[in-house]
Parts: sequence; C-alpha cells; structure tokens
Amino acid sequence: MSPEVYKEMARLEYEHWWFVARRAILRSVLQALPLPATPQILELGCGTGGNIAMLQEFGAVTAVEMDQFARRYAEKCNACSVLPGHLPYDLPPLSSADLVCLFDVLEHIPDDFASLQSILKIVKPGGHLVLTVPAYQWLWSGHDIVHHHQRRYRAGSLRALAEQSGWQVQRLGHFNTWLLPLVVAHRIKQRLLSKSNPHSDTRLPAHWINSLLQCVFASEAHWLRQHTFPWGASIIAVLVRR
Repeated sequence: MSPEVYKEMARLEYEHWWFVARRAILRSVLQALPLPATPQILELGCGTGGNIAMLQEFGAVTAVEMDQFARRYAEKCNACSVLPGHLPYDLPPLSSADLVCLFDVLEHIPDDFASLQSILKIVKPGGHLVLTVPAYQWLWSGHDIVHHHQRRYRAGSLRALAEQSGWQVQRLGHFNTWLLPLVVAHRIKQRLLSKSNPHSDTRLPAHWINSLLQCVFASEAHWLRQHTFPWGASIIAVLVRR
C-alpha cells in the first residue's frame, strides 16, 4: 500500500468504527480457540499495529510488516518487536507459532496459495491460522484499488484454497453482515457517480454515525465466537494445521 494509506490507517485504526468493531469480533473469535497457557502468536502484515495490544491479551506476540513506516509506528505504539518481511517467500527466521493471524492481508498478495503454504510451515501441529479477507468480487471498488488489493473472495473459493494448500478448515464463513445492505448501496452510489479517481472508504464519519456503525458491526461478536454468517462483506476463516 502507499505511504498515504498507512498514515491514514495509523490515524484512524483506534477510532474508526470498522477497525474498532473488527477488533472486538477478532477478540471474541480468539477467546474460543483452545490455545496453550502461554501461546506464541505471530501477526503477519500487522500494518501500523492496531491489533497487537489485543493479541497480547492472549500471549507473546511477534509481528511482521513489510512497510518501514508502518513497522516503526507499530513498534512505537506497542511493546512488541516488529520484523521486516512479506509473504510468501521473504519471512524472517521464525520459531513455530501456536497461532498465526492474517487480518485483511491475503487479498494484497499476488500468490495467495504459496502464502498459505508458507504459513503452514511455521505453525505448530495443531496450531491455528485465523484470517480475514474482503468478500465478493462484485463489491470491487476504488477502495480496493487504493489499498492495492489483488482480489476479493468467495467463501467457497477460499475454502478450496485453504484445503489445497494443506490446511484443515475448522470453520469459515462471513461477517460484517448487518451492514452489508449499506455497503452494497454505497457501492451502487459510487458506480452511478463514477468518479474517475479511486479513493479509500476509510474516512471518519460524524461521531454519532461512527458510534452507531461500531455498535451494529460489533454486535456480531457474540455469534461469531462459535459461528459464522452465510453472507457478509467480509470472510473469516479458522484453519488448523493437521
């Protein structure tokens, strides 16, 4: 992603409704995992580090990020080492992890299959990979272009990709479900206006709107602790190394 996108992320990820609610959902999902007492946790593509403090609630965290600005910002904001590297073939030497987190990263990588295979090699047997990706190619927009996405996913294609790369799928399905009608309406509006310059959707709305959207999105957390939804703007997968 461009430096401007990373700077926008650093400015917004502790306040913007999408980041805050997604973090609540991820916390709920991780609470349901059978992790060991002191798990080794690895976050790949940590960005500016907005999830690191939440992950540290569960165990010792090592993070990896390819962008220099994002690495430095993440280290400044968290008591955590952030190593340089990127998927699939340029990861630093890493010890085996009990849990690997890949939150809205896989869609950025040209070779997603090789990336999932590479992650498999650094997860302990019985360890988990929790990943999230954007859903539905028909929701493709300027936001995806600005964020350098390669694709959006269908649940079936992501399941097949995970299984073919050697993972066992514990559960996989959608989230960001309640707000999907608003997302679709926003995409239709964008296409009707057909602005020539693509731009990010990650802008902070008015305080009351931000709070409302955060509450609606985060309300999915309890259900997602053990289940998923059949549709939604994002996909979450919990994968296990056999």
